[in-house]
Amino acid sequence: MTATLSAATRARDLVDLAEGPAIDVLVIGGGITGVGVALDAAARGLSVVLVERRDLAFGTSRWSSKLVHGGLRYLASGQLGVAYESARERHALMTAIAPHLVRPLAFVVPLNADLDRVGGALARAGLVVGEGLRAAARTPTSVLPRFRRISDREARALVPRLGPTRGALVHWDGQLIDDARLVIAVARTAAAHGARILTRTLAVSVDSRGADLRDEMTGESLRIGARQVVVATGVFAGELVETVKLRPSRGTHLVVRASALGDPQGALNVIVPGTNNRWVFALPQPDPYLAGADTVLVGLTDDPIDGLPTEIPEAGPNDETFLLRVLSAALDREVRPDDVVGRFSGLRPLVAGGSSATADLSRRHALVRDPGTDALALVGGKLTTYRAMAEQAVDAVVARLGRGGPSRTRHIPLVGAAPRARLATIRAPERLVRRYGVEAEELVRLADGRPELLSPVAPGLAVLGVEFVFGVRHEGAMLVEDLLERRTRLGLVRSAAESARDAAAEALAELSTTPA
Repeated sequence: MTATLSAATRARDLVDLAEGPAIDVLVIGGGITGVGVALDAAARGLSVVLVERRDLAFGTSRWSSKLVHGGLRYLASGQLGVAYESARERHALMTAIAPHLVRPLAFVVPLNADLDRVGGALARAGLVVGEGLRAAARTPTSVLPRFRRISDREARALVPRLGPTRGALVHWDGQLIDDARLVIAVARTAAAHGARILTRTLAVSVDSRGADLRDEMTGESLRIGARQVVVATGVFAGELVETVKLRPSRGTHLVVRASALGDPQGALNVIVPGTNNRWVFALPQPDPYLAGADTVLVGLTDDPIDGLPTEIPEAGPNDETFLLRVLSAALDREVRPDDVVGRFSGLRPLVAGGSSATADLSRRHALVRDPGTDALALVGGKLTTYRAMAEQAVDAVVARLGRGGPSRTRHIPLVGAAPRARLATIRAPERLVRRYGVEAEELVRLADGRPELLSPVAPGLAVLGVEFVFGVRHEGAMLVEDLLERRTRLGLVRSAAESARDAAAEALAELSTTPA
């Protein structure tokens, strides 16, 4: 088995499947939920194929806040079970599954005029419960320190442009280097356990015996037999499983120059005036897109939508105005539109409930079996708990098929994963170690005889040439947009993506004719 995804492996798998017997599990959807199911099922010894009509992490999974968090926001609405599950999954990700992709991050809650003493007391109470969840999940303080109150001076050391405060609360949570990179790592790990991952392969229809597929690169059709179909297409699950009832919401983020906040070393949480559980945050990004110019991710709106767009949703001017206004109120300077270098919106597949506000809907997931096709849809949930969601779904598959053992994924490290002490010894550029873990050494070897591949792909960018090469050879990138939008995330800053477009096209052209 190999963790390599490429155009060549895809072509071979399509031929084998067209001629082969029925498989155990067909997973539809290449976001974090789908790849999580593929890994869990393959690790139990089931035969697995995953199909995705576009690219890995094409939809919601790359538009997250890039946090692996303990669920503090769910405590305010009484969702203790969801918060505990989040804390347990955070522990697994940070200590065993992907310590190379998740780092601890300090979050500053300023005690200012917008957060009165009652609000401050409520925030502290929530952090006390969060501390209990951390301990219950057995996450050591060496990974996530305890929360504490800090002085105004200490708060400004973390967020230099803070406005007047009477001090702050600081707590620690997990931050992903890149949400799309997590998806790709899970998919490649699933491949290493025998799953076949087929991007740009559309599931036209499903039934109790499998699915009709179409190769979106060639237009050719094929039939795949499967003993169980699992639909993990997020907000679009209802297209294949009519019994799924979702209430999607749109979340908008801004990418802001870090200098606008004084180049913060910690995240900033700002209460939305007039609420007790709505927050705007500013998260310093650990993975720069521009050389020498760090960014901060500002979010999050949470607005219900009617119907489903066919294209990626766009951030609106009202979203930007709201986020900048709330954030600026906590600073000693206004963050202006010209400080914004990128923006994006994503859709959240919330399970329909009785609340009128999508922000109040539970982030629990649901398993829905379609009585007509017998397909199993896995919907709802959130990125942090993808593994637990997948485990529950595959438990149901195993019970139905009568084969396959217990889940193993809580202890299976993803490709590139290693303890932090080992990561510190790797001889490779720091950027590569952050994004690829121990595989950074393999990327360096790709530059043997071609030292220019360890240089940026274009002037003023941080992305290195070997990242494009590795994306095509081992991570299944087939189009220029795959490299720019999901393997390197240059697309978050549109000007950066455009300056790297020619280099991405050249890498694809060269590698399509050069053996790996």
